[in-house]
Amino acid sequence: MAPILQYQDFRRYLQDFYDWKKRTSAFSWRDYSKMAGFTSPVFMKQVCEGKANLGKKATVKVADAFKFTGIERDYFFNMVLYAQAKTDDKKRFAYAEMQSIAKASKVNLIGAEAYKYYDSWVHPVVRELAPAMPGAMPKEIAGKCVHEVSAKEVKDSIDFQVHAGILKKTDDGNYSQTDKLLGGDTQSMSLAVRSMNRQMASFAVDALDRFAADERYVAGVTMGVSNDAIAKVVEVLKKCREQVLEIVANDDKVDQVLRLNLQLFPLTQKIEGVGDEK
Repeated sequence: MAPILQYQDFRRYLQDFYDWKKRTSAFSWRDYSKMAGFTSPVFMKQVCEGKANLGKKATVKVADAFKFTGIERDYFFNMVLYAQAKTDDKKRFAYAEMQSIAKASKVNLIGAEAYKYYDSWVHPVVRELAPAMPGAMPKEIAGKCVHEVSAKEVKDSIDFQVHAGILKKTDDGNYSQTDKLLGGDTQSMSLAVRSMNRQMASFAVDALDRFAADERYVAGVTMGVSNDAIAKVVEVLKKCREQVLEIVANDDKVDQVLRLNLQLFPLTQKIEGVGDEK
């Protein structure tokens, strides 16, 4: 099986180990739990299935059972924290530690580029601005951004996107977008996209006072709906986003970079039992 530093999901690693042992011996879940130092014969099965978590002592037990030392041990601890952390700040810290360890060991984490791209509003904005401003220096690009960003941050973003294959430097020294699609494991992508959405949602609030009404479009509706209607509304929003992307794809000129937020969220808890027949 692959080395632990090529994993981002500790449950997947533990499951792959079980599958590997099962193929080569009469290894059982009871054997697995006993190997890891647990009395419950199904504990490791429950961990792999996401039905049980690893506490601090349990994490040490598993690390000891696998004889993890040095960077492998540190990586495993952070991988467990990344999966089980209750806050995005803790998840980001753990993921950054995983990236640092992997980089030091010259291992390329799948999805690391996508995570970095979506973790900051600067990257998608620079991705649009750099090709639209041929010959512009980072300071000029930074000056076009409504929200504060330094010339160094712009330069770093350009360098990162060229290295990641998101932007391409042309023969004349300008930049063009590539068709590269960024992806990663579901958990890391979800964390990064949530970070992006928080930043963009705060920008939307700021836009209410920053821009005149004819420079922005803000509308909303508060509604009581059924579960079936919610699903239909979500589909309409998805189609709306696709139509907007189609319009942009057929537009050859960039005069300005905008952000479109589509948001639908609860204002109350679900109403249960109201109107039900007794």
